[in-house]
Amino acid sequence: MHRVGSASNGNNSTRPRKEKRLTYVLNDSDDTKHCAGINCLALLTSEASDGSDYLFTGSRDGRLKRWVLSVDRATCSATFESHVDWVNDAVLVGDSTLVSCSSDTTLKTWNALSLGTCTRTLRQHSDYVTCLAAAGKNSNIVASGGLGGEVFVWDIEAATTPVSKSNDSTVDESSNGINGSGNSLPLTSLRTINSSTNMSMNTNQTQGYIPIAAKGHKDSVYALATNESGTILVSGGTEKVVRVWDARTGSKTLKLKGHTDNIRALLLDSTGRYCLSGSSDSMIRLWDIGQQRCVHSYAVHTDSVWALASTPTFSHVYSGGRDFSLYLTDLQTRESSLLCTGEHPILQLALHGDNMWVASTDSSVHRWPTEGCNPEKIFQRGNSFLAGNLSFSRARVSLEGSTPVPVYKEPTLTILGTPAIVQHGVLNNKRHVLTKDASGSVKLWEITKGVVIEDYGKVSFEEKKEELFEMVSIPAWFTVDTRLGSLSVHLDTPQCFSAEMYSADLNIVGKPEDDKVNLGRETLKGLLAHWLRKRKQRTGSPASANGELLSGKDIASRSLTHSRIEVDGSSENDTMVYPPFEFSVTSPPSIITEGSHGGPWRKKITDLDGTKDEKDFPWWCLDCVLNNRLPPRENTKCSFYLQPCEGSSVQIVTQGKLSAPRILRIHKVINYVIEKMVLDKPLDSLNADGSFAPGVTGSQSQHQTVGDGSFRSGFKPWQKLRPSIEILCSNQVLSPEMSLATVRAYIWKKTEDLVLNYRLVQSR
Repeated sequence: MHRVGSASNGNNSTRPRKEKRLTYVLNDSDDTKHCAGINCLALLTSEASDGSDYLFTGSRDGRLKRWVLSVDRATCSATFESHVDWVNDAVLVGDSTLVSCSSDTTLKTWNALSLGTCTRTLRQHSDYVTCLAAAGKNSNIVASGGLGGEVFVWDIEAATTPVSKSNDSTVDESSNGINGSGNSLPLTSLRTINSSTNMSMNTNQTQGYIPIAAKGHKDSVYALATNESGTILVSGGTEKVVRVWDARTGSKTLKLKGHTDNIRALLLDSTGRYCLSGSSDSMIRLWDIGQQRCVHSYAVHTDSVWALASTPTFSHVYSGGRDFSLYLTDLQTRESSLLCTGEHPILQLALHGDNMWVASTDSSVHRWPTEGCNPEKIFQRGNSFLAGNLSFSRARVSLEGSTPVPVYKEPTLTILGTPAIVQHGVLNNKRHVLTKDASGSVKLWEITKGVVIEDYGKVSFEEKKEELFEMVSIPAWFTVDTRLGSLSVHLDTPQCFSAEMYSADLNIVGKPEDDKVNLGRETLKGLLAHWLRKRKQRTGSPASANGELLSGKDIASRSLTHSRIEVDGSSENDTMVYPPFEFSVTSPPSIITEGSHGGPWRKKITDLDGTKDEKDFPWWCLDCVLNNRLPPRENTKCSFYLQPCEGSSVQIVTQGKLSAPRILRIHKVINYVIEKMVLDKPLDSLNADGSFAPGVTGSQSQHQTVGDGSFRSGFKPWQKLRPSIEILCSNQVLSPEMSLATVRAYIWKKTEDLVLNYRLVQSR
């Protein structure tokens, strides 16, 4: 996964610190849909809510959604956005508190009936948090499990109770100090265990809440379950055993052996006596915890069992998994029936009356009829079979061709998602990204605007990429991944400021065509335009106030660590967002980043209220947007030699090596040759330090610079005939529109300095 926001070294470290990253996630035009697999489901029924039934879905796109359920439709009524990686599980506790866990190592609590308000972020895990379990009657108890064998038992009410703000804490609020209305929320203090961050830590944590740690797992935990009273906890994972704990103390009571592969799903009955486990060995096992033994094993599936749900009386179990199939099994009689087969592995189940909501690796959720109130009706239809007790017995039956026929062919309701992006390629112009989604649809995105500019439909991705190939060379100023089902564009300093283009090539009207535009800087301005406007309204000061947020000692000391910081003088007060960098407000991207405090956060750019400051953004982002300052970058110049072709009648006087911006076009070099050829003497001399001015340096300099401004006009008014010059590289005539960088990358293809040749074009 991409770790959003990199860990920093301590202040005394001599190694260069890796700065925090800023990521923006491009959202689909229909933001009511998930765009990646659904990892978890949670139901809030009308008895516990405001009269409606709600389904909560948590996705690999990093978001949760709330759906209002009716007989024939499900309507998205809220999106819960704050996690910065996959949402792996979610449970409902108390009156209306939603608790979610994520691969971003956090748990978050939400007001389930709000418009998406995150009330707390709980930081105790040091790796992915994979699963949660909530007690029924003792409604504040939640257990969390994750990679590294970590299991914690939380009292959610105690964990989210406001305490003194004096302690630095690992419990923080939704938006790093700001709730939905912009009011600061009090912090709850927790023991910090992630030493890789450079947050200051207060060792006096007596006021804070610390969850109970259940220590004993040596490896990753994938499944948890508790009884109704929250006194017994069971856990399972890669150790292939079911561990039983006293949830009140975190002490181990026993472990149950029998599975031969990872345990992926667990259920406990209300009393905590019986436990059901599903495993990657394709088996379901029923355990009697009192007798400490396996009572029954059920060979129903042909592949890993990933999801379990039981009837209220624990008499029947529904199971799904990697074989795309949903089965119903009578735990007593061992009678089993195939209810349905989908097109994707099943990840979680939620029984809702007579129906079952099924989540899978697809972005859609399906509701299937399951006779949850009277499962015997299913068996009365026939087509049932007796579950074997050995895993290979089920596989053998399958091989013999006697595969059971599904009871149901179609779901009764589908909550459609957007197909996840499964393939992508960054085009050479470094502004367009070609994608292919799970349905086979190929689209072209403009990442500096965050929109789809072409939908090609279901065509060959490779052929389309080849068709769109351009022979241009622009530095890689961003990286992309599709882990969240959509395009995540990552900006890291100083690389993100390495690419420049002329305003003419970006079709920016009203800006001199030779003005250089820094793609990273303009993209940041576009992303933070809404924040800047809001900040201006709040402070009453200009959005580009010089250093207002960066005048603190902390930021100043950071700036001093760099050998130089370039002020982009060409656009000193340039706060305008140009059209190629205007992001959509109808489907705005979300920012994922972190500042000096509070950990990573995620928010839509239109939801930024102007309150976030250097504690929430990387300092280099603010320095760029507020102060027009860019960090030191790699050399943006290209050195080259300009020599006449063999036998050429044209000669010009040059002094050694020339230097020009990488993006300089060959037609500028042609102008330079003509100038030196037809004029008695050079025009105004250039600065030898590489700044841009017309002409070439004087004869004393051995390293001359060709500037962007070299010969905008080209000729004196009295010059009647313009000679026709062509430039060659490696005996290939160059297009006047090629840049030096493109020539070097595609024609020269050598590490040493570029050599260009010039000659007079023969008149026909």
